[in-house]
Amino acid sequence: MMDPFYQSIQEFIFLENEPAKAALIFLPGGPATEPVHRAAGLWREGYAPLIAVSGSCSILTGHPASKEGEAAGFATECDYFADLLIRDGVDPNAIIREEEAQYTYQNAVFTRRLLEKKGLVPETALLCCQAYHARRAFLYYQEQFPDTRILVCPSVTQGVSRDNWFKTPKGIDMVLGEVERCGAQFHEIMRGHMTDC
Repeated sequence: MMDPFYQSIQEFIFLENEPAKAALIFLPGGPATEPVHRAAGLWREGYAPLIAVSGSCSILTGHPASKEGEAAGFATECDYFADLLIRDGVDPNAIIREEEAQYTYQNAVFTRRLLEKKGLVPETALLCCQAYHARRAFLYYQEQFPDTRILVCPSVTQGVSRDNWFKTPKGIDMVLGEVERCGAQFHEIMRGHMTDC
């Protein structure tokens, strides 16, 4: 049985839901392609008719993030992910493209703005993201889509999963880095909501 100390961190970070029928799939940009393939699989299985892909270039590098430069030749992460989705059998007309976001909170904010312009307010949405990034991604999207039921459908990336994150320095650093960012990055967002209370 896992030590309760590790388990409490694990349960907070590694959020996961069973997929259900939804209006669309949220797919934020990033360096990993596993969430793209998960989103394509969910689309092919009929869980949602649309995939909202978001991402410009990494704010850290100025280039689309990808493993080993696989996105070379693509102007944005959105373009690269859309190409992968189409190669995975997704209808190009089912892809909603947001190409300005440079980090996860912008993925959520800019996707909301784009969907509002299209008159789309999903009642239920699936969120395909990296497993170790699931909680923070969920919080960002839930903050921007407060009336949407968001189901997290993560993918294990970089070899870091809920079952092994505490067994390597890399896993510990990645997961605790997420814990730190969940605290550090929500101050201004929450203060902004104080006027709404």
